Amino acid sequence: MVGIQFLGAAQSVTGSRFFLTVNGQRLLIDCGLFQGRRKLRQRNWEPFPVPPDSLDAVVLTHAHIDHTGYLPRLVKEGFRGPIYCTPATADLLSLLLPDSGHLQERDAFFANKKKYSRHDPALPLYTEQEARQVLKHLQPVIYHEPKALTEELDFEYLHAGHILGSAMIRLRYTHSGAQKILFFSGDLGRSAQPLIKDPETIEKADFLLLESTYGGRTHQQVDVRAYLEELVQQTLQAGGSLIIPAFAVGRSQRVLYFLRELEEAGRIPVLPVYLDSPMAVRAVSMYCDNLDEHDFEMSQLMAKACPLESGSIHLVKSVEESKALNEVKSPCVIVSASGNLAGGRILHHLKNRLADSRNTVLFVGYQPKGSLG
Repeated sequence: MVGIQFLGAAQSVTGSRFFLTVNGQRLLIDCGLFQGRRKLRQRNWEPFPVPPDSLDAVVLTHAHIDHTGYLPRLVKEGFRGPIYCTPATADLLSLLLPDSGHLQERDAFFANKKKYSRHDPALPLYTEQEARQVLKHLQPVIYHEPKALTEELDFEYLHAGHILGSAMIRLRYTHSGAQKILFFSGDLGRSAQPLIKDPETIEKADFLLLESTYGGRTHQQVDVRAYLEELVQQTLQAGGSLIIPAFAVGRSQRVLYFLRELEEAGRIPVLPVYLDSPMAVRAVSMYCDNLDEHDFEMSQLMAKACPLESGSIHLVKSVEESKALNEVKSPCVIVSASGNLAGGRILHHLKNRLADSRNTVLFVGYQPKGSLG
């Protein structure tokens, strides 16, 4: 018998959590944090609908916090089983989860300091140290290698093309003597995008659970390179700088790739490009190191040098280096997190440069309702 219960990402685009019972096995597909409006964030504090210690395993699609950010709380409340993910997702979680715990602690600290919380004292959902406990449970599974959970149940990862390590889940189980296939898409990337492999084609499935964050919209067909080229040229002619809020993992690296590509083609001048996000900087090295994730173009470029660490790209690491960008008056490009202005160094760059009409702010990602972006 198979049962599916939607514990998140239903009637919202955040907090992905799917409780699955298959032939007696109790699985959680993704374990995300609710983000965005206060009403959504409050759901993170509600008792988990399924006793965490009753779960046999968690299977993750990718590392973004809206798909993984509740894991520390799940472990804190008693989950002791394996957490399956791709190797690159495991690498990214070593960055994202401790950072999420740090932010939880920071928010609680300021809530107590400023006395704006209804709770006294305000507490973090989980701490950085509690987030690190999750890493002990991670069990990497490579693409296209079936992982048996029982004699009648296994799963396999396929490329999803969303971010480094992102995957679709093909779950196979036996029902009434026949094999059935249940697919979880996770977040899907677009085809023919740089850096990582395209989403694979699903050839057969009995049931498909498909993510649909953008399901209610029709996107214009935009030549991203041409659009970026036009904005850089316009901003340069005005004597300003281009400020790009971008999520640290995925979008930031893709922006760097496009800028380097336009420079090498002579379509834009060679300008200083500053990547100002400690997490995004560390993710750059992960994108360069995970060779099995690269698409053909990225593999060809890697034969010479990592295209994300070359040319005019400056990887800003320290707070002092970030503050020094305030003194850069000549035209440049600053890519900084977070992508929806929920926090991070991007807020300081906007405070410093937004009033100057010569500058351009370019949003390159989805802006959830309730976010500053």
